Amino acid sequence: MTRLILVRHGETEWNRQLRFQGQVDVPLNATGHEQALRVARRLAAGEVHQVVSSDLARARQTAAPLAELLARRGAPDPIESAALREQSFGAVDGMSVDEIKRQHPDAWNQWVGFHADYAFDGGESTRRFHGRVLQGLRELVNTHPGQTLVVVTHGGVLDMVWRSARALSLHGPRETHIPNGGVNQVQVHVENDAHRLAILDWADIAHLDGMPPQPVYDQARLAEIRRRV
Repeated sequence: MTRLILVRHGETEWNRQLRFQGQVDVPLNATGHEQALRVARRLAAGEVHQVVSSDLARARQTAAPLAELLARRGAPDPIESAALREQSFGAVDGMSVDEIKRQHPDAWNQWVGFHADYAFDGGESTRRFHGRVLQGLRELVNTHPGQTLVVVTHGGVLDMVWRSARALSLHGPRETHIPNGGVNQVQVHVENDAHRLAILDWADIAHLDGMPPQPVYDQARLAEIRRRV
């Protein structure tokens, strides 16, 4: 069995502004860098065989302090994976909710229906995104059997992991809390080429105690507002 310690990247200014970051290469802000340092101190004390990150800057910057600490123990260089990027939102990447509502009202109304096969113009549907993420994780597990990997990635990626582990539909809004800098632990059991995910721990932010409250993008609330309109 392989253990994945999944970390959502630290905070960016666009997180604070509740913008759709998607695959835009946004760096961490000062809070995000502090979160990354705290994640590093938290995880460096345990057994880690490999650090993996999305190839986007906010994930790489979050992984960097941990990789530096582990390198002193002879750990290999981090692996970067495009498969673990955030979902692409195409034409609305970089926009705030209010901007999308003004400039793309029909697209916004479809988006908050949270249908697995809907995609913004030029973006990825949730179903396509889910397939990309799960394939990327399967490849990691297959090449690192029995190891413990720290995987620094994005909120959407973690939502796909949660849904898969809980056997939830890809339709509907996100049901779980996914904080910046949070630590989530998943065990992957492989049998006859099937990969079964089991959640060991989720959304642990004890190492972030005393830091400012985090911005919250509440998909369930957005879906409820749509139903009422």
